[in-house]
Amino acid sequence: MKKWLLPVLAVALLGGLWWVLATPERAPRVMFTTLDGRQIATEALHGKVALINFWATSCPGCVAEMPKLVETYRQYHAKGFEVVAVAMSYDPPSHVVNYAKKHALPFPVTLDADGRLAAAFGDVQLTPTSIVINRDGHVVQRVVGELDFAKLHAMLDRELGRPSS
Repeated sequence: MKKWLLPVLAVALLGGLWWVLATPERAPRVMFTTLDGRQIATEALHGKVALINFWATSCPGCVAEMPKLVETYRQYHAKGFEVVAVAMSYDPPSHVVNYAKKHALPFPVTLDADGRLAAAFGDVQLTPTSIVINRDGHVVQRVVGELDFAKLHAMLDRELGRPSS
């Protein structure tokens, strides 16, 4: 009996590990409050591919990628792509409002004043951090640092071309 216990236990542990790694992470259930006071729940993004972008006005990489993010939003929004820009808790609200107005950001912008959103999305500390959620509400990509827009566009073409389950 002891001879079989170790192999059975090993198979069970490997099976459990495979299941954990193969099960896609669900996006957290949170509420975003935009600069204009609108409320957007992650559930409202179901059926769309969404990119949640944690950024700060003091972050050079964030500022560098923002025009490309605006361009990507305009290119894919009508196909079912949404962006929510989440300003980090340390970013002064007046800086965020001024940046959003000056650059006419076309997507929702929210302030994470208490850090609740960053905590919900895996304790985001570094900016930029982008999280892509598919139409079924699963996290399909997490990028710390500036986005590779060619790869993002390829993913959007793939994700927006397949039916949701």
